[in-house]
Amino acid sequence: MKKGQVYEGVVRRVDFPNKGIVSVGEETVVVKNSLPGQKVKLSINKVRKGKAEGRLLEVMEKSPLETGCPCSHFGVCGGCTYLSLPYEEQLSIKEAQVKKLLDSVLNRQEEPYCWEGIKGSPKAYEYRNKMEFSFGDEYMGGPLALGMHKRGSFYDIVTVEDCKIVDGDYRLILKTVREFFAEREVTFFHRLRHEGYLRHLLVRKASGTGEILVALVTTSQNPWGICGEDETFSTEECRNDQEQAANSLVADWKDMLLTLEETGQLKGRFAGILHIVNDSLADVVKSDRTDILYGQDFFYEELLGLQFKISTFSFFQTNTYSAAVLYETAREYVGDLGGTDKTVFDLYSGTGTIAQLMAPAAGKVIGVEIVEEAVEAARKNAAANGLTNCEFIAGDVLKVLDEVEEKPDMIILDPPRDGIHPKALPKIIAYGVEHIVYISCKPTSLARDLEVFLENGYVVEKAVAVDQFPWTANVETVCLLSKLHEAKE
Repeated sequence: MKKGQVYEGVVRRVDFPNKGIVSVGEETVVVKNSLPGQKVKLSINKVRKGKAEGRLLEVMEKSPLETGCPCSHFGVCGGCTYLSLPYEEQLSIKEAQVKKLLDSVLNRQEEPYCWEGIKGSPKAYEYRNKMEFSFGDEYMGGPLALGMHKRGSFYDIVTVEDCKIVDGDYRLILKTVREFFAEREVTFFHRLRHEGYLRHLLVRKASGTGEILVALVTTSQNPWGICGEDETFSTEECRNDQEQAANSLVADWKDMLLTLEETGQLKGRFAGILHIVNDSLADVVKSDRTDILYGQDFFYEELLGLQFKISTFSFFQTNTYSAAVLYETAREYVGDLGGTDKTVFDLYSGTGTIAQLMAPAAGKVIGVEIVEEAVEAARKNAAANGLTNCEFIAGDVLKVLDEVEEKPDMIILDPPRDGIHPKALPKIIAYGVEHIVYISCKPTSLARDLEVFLENGYVVEKAVAVDQFPWTANVETVCLLSKLHEAKE
């Protein structure tokens, strides 16, 4: 096979995260965004060491598994991968992907591990509690769009007014916000020219309380790309004119949102409406300055009998319904600590959800998290929930473990997608605890880290997948590791 050649083939399976394995005669090609059973046309874009990768050109025949699609944006928006399949079929694909990755490592351990399958989300649709929508256009020079990146594109944006993984409040807010700024012909930030005003719309909604936090992210530039029609304006006058125009615009935007609540169009209610100024060149949601236009910059969510205060950038699982399943599973895997005098380390603790769930069964829980805002939220959440045996430390796990004097009896790991830092792994293993619970949001990173644990005397007793992100390519995994024998020589 050579680069640029076009072939037809049938997708045999999909490996994590969305790599379709396509049979072309006796050859195999990896084609992203394809589904098992589809007949596809592809173009070879890379051949390396005998392995070919292709770009999907056309789905010539649908998979027998496909039953339709409830979303008009599917296949154009880059968000969902499996939306045309029945939910049970999607679960089967994700379960097979995780087990294949774990088996590639765990088949080497002497004791077989118990695979407990996959746990589905209690809600398959309208489950997300956070969305970061981008402003842009769907094609060069097109009308203002607000939504998700078009599949395979860094620049084009699809207005996802029909999105099925968020509820009606998100869809209404997205629609009215886009129309508000389109009618006023406000510019969006061009990622190449670094010019323009509108960047992102952050929407968070508590599944338990219905509270909504909305943040408009813009640059500090003039909303219309000019300072004023009078070219005799001084620089200072120009800046004043620009600031007044922006302040008036966002005030009208805030009033428009509140009207949605006042007229009963929203099911939830606004906890806060914010304006965030971000002049960085990177296409990320961050704050140089945050102005609270209404309410406050946080809201409350409820999970497994605990209340959590969540601020604008606080980490919290994006599917509250399935998070309950995930954390109940983790608590089950932790089991009996053997006494309330035990110390538990919750590494990569985020806003302290797991730490607080473990607190009633432990003498002390120490959470370590690098994001200071999340640590501060964790401390306040623990205090509000009446938990006095939780300590949260802000810092990199790699460095903090050298400074903490306490020794753990149990360790819970919930690292970011890239997994545990290679230099932190030996420090975690050196504690020699009998049991470790590893929660992973990326099974490829998990498989890599498990190899190190196995080489140092640990085995996996059991594992289970949890579908936190229905219809997308992502999946969570929970593993229970036990130190059953000495490290291999």
